Amino acid sequence: MAEYDEFSTQAIHSGQIDEPFGAAVSPLYDSTTFSFTDTEALLEVVGGQKQAAFYTRYGMNPSITSLEQRLAALDRAESSLAYGSGMAAISSISLAFGRGGIVCVGEIYGGTTVFLQQQASLLGINSRFIASGDDKALESTLEQGASLVYMETPANPTLKVIDIEKTAMLSHRHGARLVVDNTFATPINQQPLSLGADLALQSATKYLGGHSDLTAGVVSGRDQDITELNHWRKSLGQAIAPEIAHKLKRSLVTLPLRVERHNSNAQTLAEFLHQHPAVAQVYYPGLPSSPDHDLAARQMQGFGGMLSFDIKDSGSAARQFVDKLSLMKLAPSLGGAETLITQPVTSSHYGLPQQLLDEAGISERMIRLSVGLEAVQDLIRDLEQALAVIA
Repeated sequence: MAEYDEFSTQAIHSGQIDEPFGAAVSPLYDSTTFSFTDTEALLEVVGGQKQAAFYTRYGMNPSITSLEQRLAALDRAESSLAYGSGMAAISSISLAFGRGGIVCVGEIYGGTTVFLQQQASLLGINSRFIASGDDKALESTLEQGASLVYMETPANPTLKVIDIEKTAMLSHRHGARLVVDNTFATPINQQPLSLGADLALQSATKYLGGHSDLTAGVVSGRDQDITELNHWRKSLGQAIAPEIAHKLKRSLVTLPLRVERHNSNAQTLAEFLHQHPAVAQVYYPGLPSSPDHDLAARQMQGFGGMLSFDIKDSGSAARQFVDKLSLMKLAPSLGGAETLITQPVTSSHYGLPQQLLDEAGISERMIRLSVGLEAVQDLIRDLEQALAVIA
């Protein structure tokens, strides 16, 4: 971990490479392989006695390792691994630590659900899903045997907040690791490892990248667990490309500033939507009316740039509203500078069984909003004109 205390300093200075020309910014190393002065020097690296550049597929490339040092500093972790995507990170964790069974708590990303139910199950990895906040069900499920507890908080797309500290305590009592998908919160708003989680993962495609122009993932945790994960990443060819690592490391420089603006814009829009007559419910932990507000205030340093809301009318009205927007873009994904909007049933949770959607409270009337960095009054005007059509 870097010696600096503040995120804004770590985001700029952690993981900088000392290179011979004194460049203020770490250069891109797009080489696939690195040479050695002699066999003894090579064997020191191959044998693990010395950390150095070796082969990019192994992740042993300065552009990758310097990024990982910055990510570890932001996550308050001993080590981090960078992946080609968030799903690469999730699949790697599942294969490395989920072979004794995975318990999913609360709502999780639709792609994760599909992977666990359709692909991981073919490999004999059993997954069970329980509601968030049901500690008795979690205890009972863990007693039946599991090696990994998996959860998102805030959850996609309901923004439900789960008590990380309590879940970690229950998981560890039964010998299971806890992994928290921290994509919605980012390490600026929430530090799962400091609250007892064993692993924190993020789709770096979202807020860490922040500009909707790269695909990546990250896992952070203790050295021992990250070393184990690295064996899987290397064999599965999941390491991030050095060009993307370089781009992501640059994006991290502005992460604290961007998250601050995402937080404030989302809070303002949530309050606006909460009082609008065409909106039935707003899902955002920053609202005092949210059932998770008190927990979020204790567990998080900011409430994030994501919110969801239900239109009062039918699902067709929700579609009509989305199609009427002009500034906000209808698109999947999240975390960019531009505001994106979508119905989860048509994107992130498309094709999931209706029973799972009903249990999670995800309907055609639900709209998910990734609030960007635009002037908040322009965003409100766009919402007003589109809501006027269905009011």
